[in-house]
Amino acid sequence: MEETGRASCLIVDDEAPLRQVLMHLMRGDGFACAEAANGRDALDYLESHRVTLLISDLRMPQVDGIELLREVRTRYPDTAVVMITAVADVDVAVKCLAIGAMDYLTKPFHLEEVRARVAQALERRRLVLENRDYQERLEERVQAQSRRLEELFLTGIQSLAEALEVKDPYTRGHSIRVSHYASAIARALRLDDEMIYQVELGGHVHDLGKIGVREEVLNKRGRLTPEEYEHIMIHPVVGWRILAPLLGDAPIALNIVRSHHERMDGRGVPDQLRGRAIPLEARIAAAADAIDAMTSGRPYRSAELTLEGAVEELRKNAGNQFDPDVVEAVSQAVGSGELVLIPKATPPGVIASR
Repeated sequence: MEETGRASCLIVDDEAPLRQVLMHLMRGDGFACAEAANGRDALDYLESHRVTLLISDLRMPQVDGIELLREVRTRYPDTAVVMITAVADVDVAVKCLAIGAMDYLTKPFHLEEVRARVAQALERRRLVLENRDYQERLEERVQAQSRRLEELFLTGIQSLAEALEVKDPYTRGHSIRVSHYASAIARALRLDDEMIYQVELGGHVHDLGKIGVREEVLNKRGRLTPEEYEHIMIHPVVGWRILAPLLGDAPIALNIVRSHHERMDGRGVPDQLRGRAIPLEARIAAAADAIDAMTSGRPYRSAELTLEGAVEELRKNAGNQFDPDVVEAVSQAVGSGELVLIPKATPPGVIASR
């Protein structure tokens, strides 16, 4: 390993006298030095030692300088490489520099020239490492800022959801439960983490459009008339319009807001989508929404189903209202214990879904 506070150097050349000259020079300049007679020995050494600088001949047996350079640039990118050759060929020099050598020397050379080229190579290495460190720190700051912006965004979404709860007490806790059930279904479908995250978010805000529904309809204690039902079912589009500027980077969640009342048979709202034209995330949310509706009471319907009873109702309506694959995922999630009912935060007989 590289000695603390001391730069290390590996000299690679098949000519022992030249190696000794360079070793003497570099040690005099404060380097901890090692040597190798060819590229293969050099790679073996590098597997267990970190070096600051590698000075290598170009023409060597077994593994030549070009191959060694490629391996070092790939496996040990922090190592500065200076190439040496007896051939004064511009094309060879350009090739070495293109692969990643920091500098290039031709034999014969003066020791002061070696010192100057090494100094230049190490300066370039320092600048590269500093730039990389700056980029990494910049990325960390950007990520931290992004996390903060996301936290503020989610806080704003939560405030909107809370505003709806003030307007409609029946929604209290409903969206949280739908979000939980939807994420359990998404996991049963083995969706990726980003999809699950957006399904959770979409479930949390799926009913936000009810902010635009008249309170006398929203809070009516009794069954809705056809006209009132039509009015309350504007909430998917209202929510979609409110959230579209905020959820531009979360299209999956936005799809849930607009399409969670679509049906597989095309008789849903607002777009009468049919079958798999309905986004998968919306099909998941529709099942989760129905589970919470069926396992909770309403002012006009005190009876509540058990979770098993709700699953059976989903099965009865699979293919016309609900996606059969999603219904199967619900069954799996319930069977595995992944999907369990969340206790209601509102008084018995009160729930949001209509």
